Amino acid sequence: MEIAADVRAGRLRAVDVVDEALARIARVDPLLCAFAEVWEERARTRARWVGLRVAAGERLPLAGVPIGVKGRQGLRAAAPLIAAGCVPVGATSVPGPGTPWQTWGLGAHGRTVNPWRADRTPGGSSAGSAAAVAVGLVPMATGSDGAGSVRIPAAWCGVLGLKVTNGRTAPPNPPGRRPTPPDRRRLAAAGVLVRHALDAEAYWRAMIPEGEPLERKPLGPPAAVFSPDLGFADPDPEPLALARAAALRLADAGVVRLLPPSDAPLRLEDPAPAWLALRTPGADLRSADRVRELNDRLLAGFFARADLLLTPTTPNAAHGHEGPGDRFSTALTWAFNLSGHPAVSIPAGLGADGCPVGLQIVAARGEEMSLLTTARAAGTT
Repeated sequence: MEIAADVRAGRLRAVDVVDEALARIARVDPLLCAFAEVWEERARTRARWVGLRVAAGERLPLAGVPIGVKGRQGLRAAAPLIAAGCVPVGATSVPGPGTPWQTWGLGAHGRTVNPWRADRTPGGSSAGSAAAVAVGLVPMATGSDGAGSVRIPAAWCGVLGLKVTNGRTAPPNPPGRRPTPPDRRRLAAAGVLVRHALDAEAYWRAMIPEGEPLERKPLGPPAAVFSPDLGFADPDPEPLALARAAALRLADAGVVRLLPPSDAPLRLEDPAPAWLALRTPGADLRSADRVRELNDRLLAGFFARADLLLTPTTPNAAHGHEGPGDRFSTALTWAFNLSGHPAVSIPAGLGADGCPVGLQIVAARGEEMSLLTTARAAGTT
C-alpha cells in the first residue's frame, strides 16, 4: 500500500497518518455512524510503536496503515494485520439488537447510513466497515462473511469486498490452546473491505497462512461464465442489467474470456433452507447436508470447465432503513458460505436511485489471488 511504502521510506510518520484518520472520523462519523468505538489513545500509542519498529529497520508490509476493525470483538481476527504494521483506530458498526435482518449497522451516533444516500442502508453485517472505507475514513477495514456480510455492503457502498475461502485463515489460538480443524458447520469466513484491489492483495499477503503459495502464473485471461440467478434466484431487472453490463465490460477489455453458459452449465439448488437449518439449534441437518453435497458436486463440475463464476452480488438494490421486506438480499451470496468458495464483490455501476450495485466473482477454493488479479485488471486498483 502507498501509505505503508511512505512510512517505511520515512516520507510519512505513522502517528501523523493515524492522527489524520482520527480527525476525519471525528469530522464525518457523527453523520455516517460507521464506528461503534474510536480508540484514539490506543491508536496513537500503536502508531508510535510502529514508528519505532520502522526506525529500527523492521520491514513492515502494512506499516502505519489505519484500519477499522469489525465489531468490538474483532481485534483477534485482525492480529495478522496488526503484526504487519496496521494500526486499528476503532470498532466499526454491526447490527444492533432487536431485528431478524442484518443488513444495517448501529454506530456510536446512531444507525449507519449509506454514503450514497442517507435514507438507504449500507448493507451488513459489515456495515460500518464498508461505509468507513467508502468515504475514506480508513483505507481498509476488516469484515466477516457468514451469508454475504462482506460482499453485500461492498456492493451497496461501491467498494471492493473479499470473502476468503472458508477455513483458510483463522485467528491465532490463545497460548496453550490446540489448533482446531475447519468446521464444516461454520459458515463465516474472514474478509476485507477496500477501495483498491491492490490494497486487498496487501491484506491477503498479510493474512495467508505461512507456507501457502500466493498465486499461480495465469496462462491467459481466465474463462468465466455469467449466471444471472444461479438457477434459483429472482434478481430485480436493474441490478441484473448492471452486473451483466459489468461482466461484458470485463470481457471486452480482455480481463476475462466469457464463455456461453452451455459450456459450463450451473443450476444450484436454493441454499436458503440448508443455510437456515445450519443456523437453527436442534434442526434436522440431513436435508441441509444433502443440499450442500449436491451443490458442492455441481460447483466442482463447473470449476472443472471454467475459472470464474460471475453473478450480481445482490438480487436487489440497497433498501431503506425499515428493512428488506420479504426479500433475501443474500440470495446470490450465501451459496458460497455453504460451499466455502472465495468470492469478491466489485462495483458494477449506479442504479437509477444513485446507489451502487455489485458484480460478484467466485473462484475455486484457494484461488483468492485469481479473484484479486481479475479485480485489479478490472480497474479497481
